[in-house]
Amino acid sequence: MGNEAHDQQYSNKLQAYGHSQKHKLKSILLVILTNLVTIYIFTGPISFLYHSSTSPRDSNSILMELNSTKAQLVATHSLLSELHHRLNSSNLLVQALLIDLTRQQEKQSNSADQNQVSLKVGSDELSFALGPHKLPFGYSPRIGSDEIHLPAGASCMRLHEELTQYMAYEIGGECPMDDVLAQRLMLKGCEPFPRRRCRPKSPTNYVEPTPLPESLWTTPPDTSIVWDAYACKSYQCLIDRKNKPGSYDCKNCFDLQGEEKSKWIFDDGGLDFGIDQVLATKAMGTVRVGLDIGGETGTFAARMRERNVIIITSTLNLDGPFNNIIASRGLVPMHISISQRFPFFDNTLDIVHSMDVLSNWIPDTMLEFVLYDVYRVLRPGGLFWLDHFFCFGSQLNKTYVPMLDRIGFNRLRWHVGTKLDRKNVLYISALMEKPMT
Repeated sequence: MGNEAHDQQYSNKLQAYGHSQKHKLKSILLVILTNLVTIYIFTGPISFLYHSSTSPRDSNSILMELNSTKAQLVATHSLLSELHHRLNSSNLLVQALLIDLTRQQEKQSNSADQNQVSLKVGSDELSFALGPHKLPFGYSPRIGSDEIHLPAGASCMRLHEELTQYMAYEIGGECPMDDVLAQRLMLKGCEPFPRRRCRPKSPTNYVEPTPLPESLWTTPPDTSIVWDAYACKSYQCLIDRKNKPGSYDCKNCFDLQGEEKSKWIFDDGGLDFGIDQVLATKAMGTVRVGLDIGGETGTFAARMRERNVIIITSTLNLDGPFNNIIASRGLVPMHISISQRFPFFDNTLDIVHSMDVLSNWIPDTMLEFVLYDVYRVLRPGGLFWLDHFFCFGSQLNKTYVPMLDRIGFNRLRWHVGTKLDRKNVLYISALMEKPMT
């Protein structure tokens, strides 16, 4: 589109310049024509009319004048040739100036419109991604339509400008490094994203992962990660966070040889439940598949994997490669937020676990929807392990106990304790069961 505007502007300027040159050329041609007519009159077939009435002296005078005129015409022709040469040179100079001027204007215009063009490209790709797309074989009774729409979260339409930016990329090229933008969209409720037609950047010098079962407790190599989006640029930096002041998501959880190694091994009869004691509440081998909500670096799933239980871990990459380390450990990550409906069918999972994530930071109504979704995906007799849910003391019996009772779980274990560093904050650890009928 920029090239077409440039060509049109250049064509208009050249046309105006051409009209000006044609007008000057007409004037010069008129002078030449007048002189030629004069020569014709005095030397052509009717020249005898003048010769018959003039004396030889007059004829010589006229001949001298004609010779003079002829010389003047030759000089004029020479001058015209020189002018023509100069006009060609001027024309080339004007063309060069016009091209340079147009390029300068294009640069300014492109600089001003760059963001708008990018958004336009992103908007077009967004519309194309979402469809609708016509089915190649026409109407499908199974779908009940002859076209198909690709999903996008309802909030995505409210965040149209940011989503359009997310969809601005070179088709078939490398995807932008926009992990922060993508996660911000997720946290604002824009899930799921539309698919994109670009390739994510790959880690440099990638090596094959450590085989199971060693991978469960081995820190992956730094070359397994694209670190651009994170403050830390190595796993050692993430491990060292435990010694630094400040607040981080699971400050110690990247150190697989530290506190992670002892989690869920011991059951203290209070807030800390042991995995073996929880599994013992069901018949051996009947807890097989489950979900860990907000499972940090996947240690709960690793402990369950050692007991032949497959756990899918949902997590975000909040300034750390949480999904990557889970996968490097040989486990299954799922990159979704707590806002999204769990992507499992009704009555399918044997166990759902959540530690710290489901707590009073979530608005009450939203939390109730989440808890009902937990109930939905659990099979009859399935276990819900609510691990260290925290709230204010005033909220326990007023809000959360009635809410859990409304959901309809049966309590198998229930413990309430005080958070050590804050006396007015309570912890709840509960093992609940979905009723069989």
